[in-house]
Amino acid sequence: MDITWITERIALGGGIWNARNMEELARFGLTHVINMQIEFDDRPLAEPLGIRVLWNPVDDDFLPKPAALLARGVDFALEALQDPRARLYIHCAAGVHRAPMMTLAVLCAQERGIEEAMALIEGRRPVVDFADVYVASVRRFLETRVGHGAEKFGVQGSD
Repeated sequence: MDITWITERIALGGGIWNARNMEELARFGLTHVINMQIEFDDRPLAEPLGIRVLWNPVDDDFLPKPAALLARGVDFALEALQDPRARLYIHCAAGVHRAPMMTLAVLCAQERGIEEAMALIEGRRPVVDFADVYVASVRRFLETRVGHGAEKFGVQGSD
C-alpha cells in the first residue's frame, strides 16, 4: 500500500484497488476513507470491514474544483475525526494531485494555515504536486466556508 501518515490520524496515498489492500488499511486502524478517484469505487471493498467510505469522485483534469466537492470531503472528515479513535485515509489513484488537494482542505478546516498545511503535506509526502489551480480551488472553498474570517487560514482571496 502506498500510504503516508500526514498527522497521527490522517493518511494520504494512492488507490486501494483490491480487498487485500483494504484489509491492510483496516490493520492500520483506518476507520474512514475519502476516495477522490473517479476510476474506482472502494465502497464494496470496505463494507465487509466496517470502514466508512465517502466516494467523492473527481477528474484529475487541472480545472478548478467546486467548493461543494471539497465541502463533502471536509464535512465527512471533520465528522469522522470527532471520534478520537477514528483514523482517516484520503486517496486518489496516485496520491499526487486530488488527494493532497482534499487533505489540504481538511487540514485548513482544522484551523491550520494554508502554507503551513502545504508544507506539512509536502514534507511528509514529497511526491505531492500542488497544482496551482487545485490550491486556488481550496482557497475559494475556504472563503465560502469561513467568510470574512478567511485570513485566519492564510487565505488572502481567490487566485
